[in-house]
Amino acid sequence: MSEAAVTEQEWKPEGNPWLAALPTIFAAFMFVLDSTIANVALPHMAGTFSASHDESLWILTSYLVASGIMIPAVDWFSKLLGRRNYFILSILIFTFASFLCAISKSMTMIVCARALQGLGGGGLLPISQAVLLESFPKEKRGKSMAVFGMVVVVAPIIGPVLGGWITDNFDWTWVFLINLPIGLLTAYLAYELMQEPPYAKKQKGNVSIDVKGFLFLIIWLISLQVVLDKGNNLDWFNSDFIRRLAIVSVISMILFFWSQLTNKKSLLDLSVFKDKTFAAGTIIQCVIQAVLLASVALLPQFLQMLMGYSAFLSGLSIMPRGIGACISMVVCGMLTSKVDNRLLAAIGLSFVGLASWWLGNLNLQIASANIAIPNFLFGIGMGFAMIPLVALSVITLKNNQMTNASGLQNLLKNECGAIGTSVAGTFVSRFSQIHQHYLVDNLSQLNTVFQVKFNAMVGTFSTLTDSVTAQAMANYSIYGNMLKQATLWGYMETFRLYALATFIIIPLILVIRKSGLVKKKHEVPIEEL
Repeated sequence: MSEAAVTEQEWKPEGNPWLAALPTIFAAFMFVLDSTIANVALPHMAGTFSASHDESLWILTSYLVASGIMIPAVDWFSKLLGRRNYFILSILIFTFASFLCAISKSMTMIVCARALQGLGGGGLLPISQAVLLESFPKEKRGKSMAVFGMVVVVAPIIGPVLGGWITDNFDWTWVFLINLPIGLLTAYLAYELMQEPPYAKKQKGNVSIDVKGFLFLIIWLISLQVVLDKGNNLDWFNSDFIRRLAIVSVISMILFFWSQLTNKKSLLDLSVFKDKTFAAGTIIQCVIQAVLLASVALLPQFLQMLMGYSAFLSGLSIMPRGIGACISMVVCGMLTSKVDNRLLAAIGLSFVGLASWWLGNLNLQIASANIAIPNFLFGIGMGFAMIPLVALSVITLKNNQMTNASGLQNLLKNECGAIGTSVAGTFVSRFSQIHQHYLVDNLSQLNTVFQVKFNAMVGTFSTLTDSVTAQAMANYSIYGNMLKQATLWGYMETFRLYALATFIIIPLILVIRKSGLVKKKHEVPIEEL
């Protein structure tokens, strides 16, 4: 075998691989943190820009969609600029966009700034994952993926807590301003410590990009996200605008995948999906990402709108997830070399499903423990599921496939996270309407329970005002409670649906190849050197 081919397979960073990977860990943490840190501050941002709650969700989804668009171009930019140079440039763009978010004066400006932030951060996660995977031999990837898993699981959980504390004690603009020193430090560390394998350096000559495929991808993802974000407000396919945009999204999606399959120099190499292990692992991770980001978006809203929690307390309620995730990742890191990783992943998914179902059985009289316990179980499940799955899904791939594979995987995970967040809002709205339809039938004079409650409230209010006003106040109070109960049911049904989705994907683990069966498949025999 040629020296170049051997180098491509056997490259290892000089010195301590953890030191070389340090800037990528910082960058990944910063990127993932910003996907949720603004969640609890949305009501404050909406107030600043005189926007509705639905409109403020664009601050979240524009970031996810823009980063998703950028991910497939990571390999091309890495070849054009060199992976380290592109990585540093991405960090600087991300940091500058964070500053623009903080000084935004309108809804349009902050949405555009968040989109620029997503474009800058789109390459951070796949490069970080690729560096951590290729810097360690296969038998040690469990520990490196434990660190990566801690980043992608703990960061979005810490985000609402940190964002809530900053919003309550300072101002929501500091949610973005804290990225400035971290971003500049990370860029410096990347310049000093990050190393490049031969296949990740700047390519000589012309480096082409699939322009048509990239254009189809942009149209597909943007139109899809607009459909998901605006569909519920515009009554979905009863709206001509939504119907036309949905058609554009479907056609552009078909054209994108067709271009990737027929173009020899495609934007993405979809052939990695021929590997059943990679395909199954990616599907499972996509569902987990959708459940994680949707639940992180829904729970603070539920606690603030229905339970009266402050921004900080609603964010703090998710902290047990971080504790559970940290514990499970430490345990999982020690067990990955001793136990079938598929079993660990199945246990993790079971915990996630159980915790989501538990959250789907709450009420408005819950204690703090009723939120803390299922969140703790959720964190344990995420730790046990993510670490094995990230490593298992790419165990049959070669090192030079890592950048493309991690880019594809993170693109799909990003979009599923955005879809999960958008669809969750629609589910809550629709289920609330359904339960309101059933509950309003009970507000009748023919219902003796309603009569007793109504008369008691009229009697109470009559001590404060006249009888006509007292009756109106009683009706208003009972109707308001009914709306709260209907909204509660909307949240609960949505949590249950995500629990069912988690349980359904557990059998897919059987498709993934057992790690012990891959015995150095891609190592070069000594006699060939």
